[in-house]
Amino acid sequence: MDGRMSDRSMKRQVGLLLFVSVVSLGSVLGQVSYSIPEEMPKGSLVGNIAQDLGLDVKRLKSGKARIYTGEGTEYIELNKERGVLVMKERIDREALCGQTTPCALDFQIILENPMQFYSITVEITDINDNAPDFKKREMKFEISETVQMGSKFVLEKAVDVDVGINGLRGYLLSSSDTFNLIPYRIGSSRNVEMVLKKQLDREKEDRLSLVLTALDGGDPQLSGTIQIFITVLDANDNAPVCTQTEYKTNVKENSLKGAVLTTVSASDADEGPHGHVQYAISNVPEGALDLFHVDQESGVVTLMGTLDYEKFRHFEIDVQASDKGGNSDVCKVMIEVLDTNDNPPAINIMSTSSSISEDVKPGTVLTMMNVQDPDSDENGKVHCVLDDNAHFKIMSTSNNFFTLVTDGELDREIASQYNITVTCSDEGVPSLSSSVTLTLQISDVNDNAPVFKRSSYEAYIVENNTPGLSIFTVRARDADWNQNARVSYILEDSSVNGVPVSSYVSVSADSGVIHAVRSFDYEQIKDFHFRVKAQDGGSPPLSSNVSVKIMIQDQNDNPPQVLYPVQTGGSLVAEMVPRSADVGYLVTKVVAVDVDSGQNAWLSYKLQKATDRALFEVGLKNGEIRTIRQVTDKDAVKQRLTVIVEDNGQPSRSATVIVNVAVADSFPEVLSEFTDFPHDKEYNDNLTFYLVLALAVVSFLFITCLVVIISVKIYRWRLSRVLYHSSLPVIPYYPPRYSDTLGTGTLPHGYNYEVCRTTDSRRSDCKFGGAGSQNVLIMDPSSTGTMQRIQSEKSILDEPDSPLEVSRTEIIM
Repeated sequence: MDGRMSDRSMKRQVGLLLFVSVVSLGSVLGQVSYSIPEEMPKGSLVGNIAQDLGLDVKRLKSGKARIYTGEGTEYIELNKERGVLVMKERIDREALCGQTTPCALDFQIILENPMQFYSITVEITDINDNAPDFKKREMKFEISETVQMGSKFVLEKAVDVDVGINGLRGYLLSSSDTFNLIPYRIGSSRNVEMVLKKQLDREKEDRLSLVLTALDGGDPQLSGTIQIFITVLDANDNAPVCTQTEYKTNVKENSLKGAVLTTVSASDADEGPHGHVQYAISNVPEGALDLFHVDQESGVVTLMGTLDYEKFRHFEIDVQASDKGGNSDVCKVMIEVLDTNDNPPAINIMSTSSSISEDVKPGTVLTMMNVQDPDSDENGKVHCVLDDNAHFKIMSTSNNFFTLVTDGELDREIASQYNITVTCSDEGVPSLSSSVTLTLQISDVNDNAPVFKRSSYEAYIVENNTPGLSIFTVRARDADWNQNARVSYILEDSSVNGVPVSSYVSVSADSGVIHAVRSFDYEQIKDFHFRVKAQDGGSPPLSSNVSVKIMIQDQNDNPPQVLYPVQTGGSLVAEMVPRSADVGYLVTKVVAVDVDSGQNAWLSYKLQKATDRALFEVGLKNGEIRTIRQVTDKDAVKQRLTVIVEDNGQPSRSATVIVNVAVADSFPEVLSEFTDFPHDKEYNDNLTFYLVLALAVVSFLFITCLVVIISVKIYRWRLSRVLYHSSLPVIPYYPPRYSDTLGTGTLPHGYNYEVCRTTDSRRSDCKFGGAGSQNVLIMDPSSTGTMQRIQSEKSILDEPDSPLEVSRTEIIM
């Protein structure tokens, strides 16, 4: 039979009903309908879904197309390589839908990137794969011979689970001259009666055997049979008659077991045992046998099971009323099940995003869901709402389909995660609801630049610091996350007094610690500015900068410097004080400065040593040297004062100065006294050291110059020999001359004598310059006369044939 059904199914043409409706609300919704016969083998083509939806096969692959059936069985699968729907499992229409027509499969095709879904309806048409069937293999009747002609005998009806033309079409009774077969309808059922057309005679025939055949309308036609055995009895010639042909009743699906549905009654005109009627359920729909019960004596129909409106909404049962003589009648009971709101909405997530970027635009689809409520009418109408969340909203795209979309700007720095609760309620009384909580992570984008804690920074560092010393730290914070919040610090290019700032300070890229690159000197630079940039690790990176001012703090690292009186190496400077000077006479003033600042530069003056301490004093603050008593003739002409100048630093630094004072009224007296003025031993020792050092340096320079001059002479002589034997013209060379100056500040006069001879003739002309002399008068403490110094220098060429001969004599007088 399976082979025949397969052949029949392959011969059937698959009807295609295609219609597409488009709804634009964040996603495109289309609907396609197909019609296929049941029992198609696995892999059979249902339809070219890509072509029918107008989609490219590449879109099915890139969108990760899949079939969504909710909680149902997936009978049809999607071949994304070909873009077609094929059979995944054989479909038995009778097992799937029973007697319900039309029978259809509803499912959705889901696409992502962007999210889309399409509704697909596949109608399953019936094939004649089920023959009519009787629940019993045989029927037995006991019929009184006195039964009147035309008496009816209700036969068991056959059940054909196929529908439409393939369902039950009629009955045939095996050849008999005693009974006729009369089919009839009660409601949607095809019933059949056997009518006596000839009087029975038990003495001639006490038993009859007939065959009842049920036929369907399929092609080829299928049939089922039941054996009928009739025993002929005497007497009871009246059958029970139902008071009503049909009994109708309504019952709520939540009715309790034992609830009375209706009462069936029938009457029998016979008396005695032949008129006693009993009731029994003779026919019920499949699956409902245990739901109902009829009392054998009273005919009360009661509920024995649990009803479910969503599974069975209507029942038709046959209650047979029979007497003892075998006569019977059938009472039809029609039971309508009423719906109650006993099913909360079922929320099915079709597709969802667990993480989105914080810069998504409003209206971005996050989740698509299907909400089903199997209840009917108002009990099955569903609406969904969100909890108090201003950033999202839920929208209905079509019947029972909802989308969750963004409804505003998102900021991960304010909220990095959302728990969104969707609550769906029906409109029943009381209303039932279901909820689901969706967790949404917000991923970070680099939308925040680093921010420094302060708008500008100031820091102090004491001069003479160690290079590499940490000065202070700048800090910046980035409100982003992970790599986007990783801050690096960069020293911006600038210069301080023409020098790159990077030679002064450096910045640690990771910690923002500013280090001193060099040792600072307050006397050279007191403060400087630069800028530090904080840059995050995002792409593209964001940055900000801040101004930093470094101020150098002074240390007492410089001693005072005496400006007056000037301390010369060998010369003596003496201040004259007349013997008529009165008390408080201003002799001179010691002037000193300290390049440090603040209290490090506050100077004080003290008289350290003096020839006569009772004669002079020094002003503590101003350095003025004054007499503290009247000068007398007994006071020595030569007075030597040692003044110490101290600053106010910690520790303090000092400098000393020697002031020579001559107490006299005339210059010759002073000159005669200071001629043999003894020199300080320390000063003479220092002078001797410097003289020896100067002599050594001069000697070294003289020898070096002599070697260089000889080398140059040899080189020029060789060059002149080459030029002399060639015909090339020679340009004379005139070396520069420099006047020699001696002395310590007087105006020098120098005269040079030059003799030049060209290479063209050995009898060249001579050039003579003027003579010069210089007189210098130097006053030295060790002598009072003048000294005449004569210095001569003569340069003679090594060879008489050299191209140029120069003789110079320089006299300084």
